[in-house]
Amino acid sequence: MNGLTIYEFDALQTGSASTTGGEGLHQIPGPVYDWLEEQCTRTATQGDAAWLRPTHRRGRRVVQVKSYVGVIRAPGGFQIEVLPKIGKILDGGSSKARQLLIEMLCCLPGFRHIETRSARVSAARMPLLEVFVAEFLRAVERIVKRGLRGDYSNRQDNVAALRGKLLVAPHLRQNLYRADRFFTEHHEFSVDRPENRLLHAALRRVLTLTASQANQQLARELQFVFADVPASTQFRVDFQRTRLDRGMAYYADGLAWARLLLNEESPLTGTGEHRAPSLLFPMEAVFEAFVARHLAAQVKRPLTLKAQVRSHHLVRHREQNWFRLQPDLLIRENGRDALVLDTKWKMLDGSKANGSDKYDLSLSDFYQLQAYGQAYLDDRGDVVLIYPKTAAFDQPLPVFEFPKRAGLRLWVLPFCLTTRQLMVPNGAPYASMFAGSDVDCAVEHRH
Repeated sequence: MNGLTIYEFDALQTGSASTTGGEGLHQIPGPVYDWLEEQCTRTATQGDAAWLRPTHRRGRRVVQVKSYVGVIRAPGGFQIEVLPKIGKILDGGSSKARQLLIEMLCCLPGFRHIETRSARVSAARMPLLEVFVAEFLRAVERIVKRGLRGDYSNRQDNVAALRGKLLVAPHLRQNLYRADRFFTEHHEFSVDRPENRLLHAALRRVLTLTASQANQQLARELQFVFADVPASTQFRVDFQRTRLDRGMAYYADGLAWARLLLNEESPLTGTGEHRAPSLLFPMEAVFEAFVARHLAAQVKRPLTLKAQVRSHHLVRHREQNWFRLQPDLLIRENGRDALVLDTKWKMLDGSKANGSDKYDLSLSDFYQLQAYGQAYLDDRGDVVLIYPKTAAFDQPLPVFEFPKRAGLRLWVLPFCLTTRQLMVPNGAPYASMFAGSDVDCAVEHRH
């Protein structure tokens, strides 16, 4: 494939093959680098939504990918696969990171159509974009095996045989001297419907994306089935016209993939405000969705886990609420807010307790959780910061206390990506809220 694989926060530069790279620094062709610099300028106004930033390494200009993962497609077909940074410390490297990312993507609300088992197998031997393409083709293949759905539509046409209802006025105008023609209105069965047009268009798009011979062959075979269906040219209009009633449910996965491939839009942004230039996903949101999905199974009943709660604001000004306080997760008990949790996709180091490092924690995160505790728990109870578990952060940190808020405590806990469980210390006041919280999570890492 014409491209390379990198990790979050790696940097890209242009230069000759003999130019010294280094850890997290990669060489790319000049035209690709120029295009990325142009993207930096375009996304500079997006703030946190920007997926690239210009910087310098060793006195040279470079572009750095921020905390986004997925596939960047540059003009000319050059592809940059961006994997989670945790792959740098996992046994298996890029293959393991790719498999982990696929499992995490399955937790996104708009991305649950991945068949995890088959995708994991594919991820071990092909780049992420090829995995996406293969999953789309499998979904379309299942549709084809069950048969393309058609529909009846009213059609007016000048035909050679009398069909349906004869429209007298237009028939007399057009066929006064043609006894072999009939201008009629009739029902016609056709597979030319929005769902099929979109799938055909996505198959055409796939042929321009994939470098896999197997994917190309299957795409051409499937495209032959759609020979009588014109490819969609108005994606937004046709997506608005799709109807997945009970008889069309088997189209759902194929159309979900088609939306991703045709719109080139992150499935996290249903409003369309953030137009992703490629198939990119904010890793913070991916990790949050992954934790929320699996933590829900760990919380004991009748407690409930709520995601993205927006019940309170930081201040009130002129009878208006300002600055919404929106924790990632909230556990409720009998209608009462019991525990506030927030996820952070960052690698901590449990050995850095002294000096200025402070485990690599962020002061702004602590301020944020303090505000959540004040608003949702009335300054009494526990708030939790959740980070991914690594070899350097494999145990919960000792509790943090707020001197001016004696009733509020902050906990920093690891979430094991292998067992998909939050590691909760047995002595924590909230430990009883979780089932099987004291787990032994073996984190694979390079020696």
